[in-house]
Amino acid sequence: MPNALVTGAGTGIGKAIAERLAQDGFKVWVTDLDGDRAKKVAEALGMPSMALDVTRRDQLEEARDRVFAEDGRLDVLVANAGVSTMNRFLDLTEEEWDFNLTVNAKGTFLTLQTFGRRMVDQPPIPGREVRGKLIAIASMAARQAAPLLAHYSASKFAVLGLVQAAAKELAPYRITVNAVNPGFVRTSMQEREVAWESRLRGIPPEEVVADYIRQTPLGRLELPEDVAKAVSFLAGPDSDFITGEALEVNGGAWIF
Repeated sequence: MPNALVTGAGTGIGKAIAERLAQDGFKVWVTDLDGDRAKKVAEALGMPSMALDVTRRDQLEEARDRVFAEDGRLDVLVANAGVSTMNRFLDLTEEEWDFNLTVNAKGTFLTLQTFGRRMVDQPPIPGREVRGKLIAIASMAARQAAPLLAHYSASKFAVLGLVQAAAKELAPYRITVNAVNPGFVRTSMQEREVAWESRLRGIPPEEVVADYIRQTPLGRLELPEDVAKAVSFLAGPDSDFITGEALEVNGGAWIF
């Protein structure tokens, strides 16, 4: 059975990814900063879980060592853990900047690097030429910066640069590195963002949501499962010759 580890899998997009990979036949290590949430998701799937702070290298190394001790390898890593806040650029605080960049950019870097260091020494996935797959969840905001999200956009632009550079360096080891860029995804994080944007723009929350839908040509909010389907493709054999790419999954809200 192939195995995978997903960060930030206690809710939202990460939860949907864990569920989809389990459906695809993976053993899924469900991790989250909130260990209780991770455990709840994992128990429903019959999978193992761990509390994990992606900004802590020591915790990442401990998680990695546990996975390799039990399974001997890691086939797919999904660096999904992320945060957001909203503010006008001129009002942004250093604390908001540091929070977003530390979790979204540094956390993704530490996660990919920590597990990648062990992946390079493992044999290829049986029957395939790749040794493993690293997948980062970035954002549509990594392609087109959004008002009120200067710090968040900067952190996700950093993720794409990291993915591209890592993909070139790890290609000789037959490890692929790719990203997925979601759009307006209906999650608890979005609910918080709608409330913030409503207050900052001085419009009702319903109008904020309607604006998101107006910006999406396919005419609805994205679901976590839409993102999980893209991750499923990148985790599977049909994408083995794809690396350094960002898969846009946003219903047409941003087209490259």
